[in-house]
Amino acid sequence: MQKERGRDRERVGERDRERSEGKGGLGTRARAGSPPPPPMSVERGGLVRQQQQPAADALRRALDFKTQGTQCYRDKKYREAIGKYHRALLEMKGLCRALGDPDGSARSACAAPLPPPPPGKCSLTDEQKGAVESAELECYNSLAACLLQMELVNYERVKEYCLKVLRKEGENFKALYRSGVAYYHLGDYNKALHYLQESHKQQPSDTNVVRYIQLTEMKIRRLAQREKKDSA
Repeated sequence: MQKERGRDRERVGERDRERSEGKGGLGTRARAGSPPPPPMSVERGGLVRQQQQPAADALRRALDFKTQGTQCYRDKKYREAIGKYHRALLEMKGLCRALGDPDGSARSACAAPLPPPPPGKCSLTDEQKGAVESAELECYNSLAACLLQMELVNYERVKEYCLKVLRKEGENFKALYRSGVAYYHLGDYNKALHYLQESHKQQPSDTNVVRYIQLTEMKIRRLAQREKKDSA
């Protein structure tokens, strides 16, 4: 009888052990001898590090291309500089796709909080997000500067790049001034004067700004005189 009671106690103990394994293992029984699963904090920390590494590599490539573009600009190799800045922007667009933002809308909003990426997607630290946004704006500003140095200037593209910067940094002096220059050469003198005056508020002593304001005001006066003469 004592042996049978001992066997009954062993069966009860085995059933209790199965129940506890079922609860701890989310309904699955752990294999004998298998190591316990790592804590969730360790798993998540490792996943974050794995996700951040591709993002860090892409950001490093983008910054390298931007640096190369700046050196080309200093060497007056403007076409090469344009190519380098475009490569930097392409790296950042690829980074946005890896973040699960194929349209690139998160690129310019990297400073804003983004939802956690799904498994398999890379992620950025807050510092990296700030670096992406800063690098993007610098690339667009530098592209506009390069285009203004070309023999045949694409003022429409200059305007486009500058406005991209101003959407994020409305008081960026270089983007304001170059927007004014672009609008002046595109014949939109009222908008040119607006951007030039905004840049003049920041740097009143800049001779280039003052000169373009004078040229723009002269164009506006001449157009007003012509319209007055035509209507007479």
